[in-house]
Amino acid sequence: MRILSTLLMGCLLAWAGAAQAQNAPVRLEAESGTLGADWTSPTQAGVQYVTITPTATINAQNPGTAARVVSYSVTFPGPGSYDLYARVRVGAAAANDDSFYYANGFGTKAPTDDTSWIICNNLNVAGYTDGGVAVDGAGAATNNVWKWINLSKFNGGEAPVSFTVDANNLTQTFQIGAREDGFDIDKFVFGATGLYFTVPDLDAGAQGSTTPPVVFTPTGQPIAQGKSKFLGGVYSTPQLPFFTVYWNQVVPENAGKWGSVEATRDQMNWTELDAAYKLAKDNNFPFRFHVLLWGSQQPVWIENLPAAEQLAEINQWMAAVAQRYPDLDLVEVVNEPTNDPPLNGYTGNNGTNTPGGGGGNYYEALGGAGSTGWDWIIKGFELARQHFPKARLMLNDYGVASSTANAQRYLSIINLLKERNLIDAVGIQGHAFETRNITAANLGANLDIIASAGKPLYVTEMDIDGVNAAGQLDDAAQLAEYQRIFPVFWTHPAVRGVTLWGYRPGHWRTNQGAYLAKADNTERAALTWLRSYVANTVLSRRQALASSVQLYPNPTVDGHFLLNRTDKVTALRVFDTQGRLVHQQTPHRRSTLEVRLALAPGLYVVQLEEAGHLTTRSLIVN
Repeated sequence: MRILSTLLMGCLLAWAGAAQAQNAPVRLEAESGTLGADWTSPTQAGVQYVTITPTATINAQNPGTAARVVSYSVTFPGPGSYDLYARVRVGAAAANDDSFYYANGFGTKAPTDDTSWIICNNLNVAGYTDGGVAVDGAGAATNNVWKWINLSKFNGGEAPVSFTVDANNLTQTFQIGAREDGFDIDKFVFGATGLYFTVPDLDAGAQGSTTPPVVFTPTGQPIAQGKSKFLGGVYSTPQLPFFTVYWNQVVPENAGKWGSVEATRDQMNWTELDAAYKLAKDNNFPFRFHVLLWGSQQPVWIENLPAAEQLAEINQWMAAVAQRYPDLDLVEVVNEPTNDPPLNGYTGNNGTNTPGGGGGNYYEALGGAGSTGWDWIIKGFELARQHFPKARLMLNDYGVASSTANAQRYLSIINLLKERNLIDAVGIQGHAFETRNITAANLGANLDIIASAGKPLYVTEMDIDGVNAAGQLDDAAQLAEYQRIFPVFWTHPAVRGVTLWGYRPGHWRTNQGAYLAKADNTERAALTWLRSYVANTVLSRRQALASSVQLYPNPTVDGHFLLNRTDKVTALRVFDTQGRLVHQQTPHRRSTLEVRLALAPGLYVVQLEEAGHLTTRSLIVN
């Protein structure tokens, strides 16, 4: 009897779980709630919706007043976990019309309590209008259209949540709060967690499916698998699906920016950065840390500290990163130095750094312009070299390959760092707005200028737009531009790797159609071509070996240097300028070599042998 009772109980529990998972969705018309005084409920083209009236009250992390809150009473068909979906429209101001708050759980919330509200921002580059796919991640819908989004799976500035309903309390209070005006809400749906809902399902309040509608599932190895150069991708929630099918290098999009990690002083949020680092290490992919110092997305709290205290905080920030991530391949020390230094009041191509805007304002704490004009960069790299002695240190900027004058200015900064043995790699962003109006020949010539410093180049943030003049997706236009630009980067002998700054909807240039795969996973023409081009483009053996093995620091002050990616190197020799052999060793298939030599200051040649093929590197000893 006990066995039968146990079996019966198991069956009942399984049945209850299945029933719970199939709870019918609950649909709410947005105007059906109790609207605070600052909300209105207009009707347009047959759709009644709610929107906030323009007001000066826009709090950073909560609605601020009861007038900016809407409350709903929701009765659920059964207990369980529910995801929150919303049908919304972002106005013409795009990024200034695209955010609101929803309550962090059921119940009546205090309008000024940050912990009670989830900020949902960046909705101008998210959402679904296509009926053939599940409303599951970020989506790719833009502005001035009604679109659905699964808020429980979209991180718009804070970790999203699902909602749990208890069997003893099926009627709950749910609240939303206003943030920006120009943002319209038509309806909400609470759908059972674990089910997949399409746009037609949500429009009709119909039940979802236990399996997502699948249009295409990409398979295979990363595009550049087995190549001497990597083809990498950016880590963010919208870009994660099928990452390892396409890319073999990782860089966090926002998670490594100081303002993301330490928005509140001494409170560190490593969650997403940990995940990006783990993805790289689990798959043996190179990882680039982005970024230590910049004039954007920095902690607001540092802006008005005394210079000495700012410098102490910069040291603490670098030390914290170095301790948590001991095996970084590349460390981006300074980003966009010629466009966006950490100085309030500075006006560059990114606009003006204003107080409270995340510009950092620690430019003078690092030495300002100083005698070189770039002392603040030199100081930043000196600190980074202390904290990251075994990592390769990188400078990164945009607009430097699209202009000869900019390339020469960039080269002067690189050489200042090189003279001090502070830089190991050079980053060139490669965004669409940089490359679209420059010929391939000029682009290559500017790469040559930057490469003349003798440091390896990395294309760090490449993207190419894919819309026509009317703003419509245009696969042919994107393909033609990829075919024109990508080979210049990929085949340049100084370029060691290319990283795409996103490839799926949710891309930072979603509105410009810069993504390569659609929400249903199907590949646009440029991605199909990219697969074939990389697979079939053969780099010369000399270029391949030179691209894969990395020597740093160079110059070295004491004859101590490291070589990475030497697993295929069978012999290493060092010669002086008279051709005399001063050192030789067999790497024994190790991926990293540490060489300690007592060398007099001067120029030396490092010779590497792979399967009988020889390549050389210059080594400067100061």
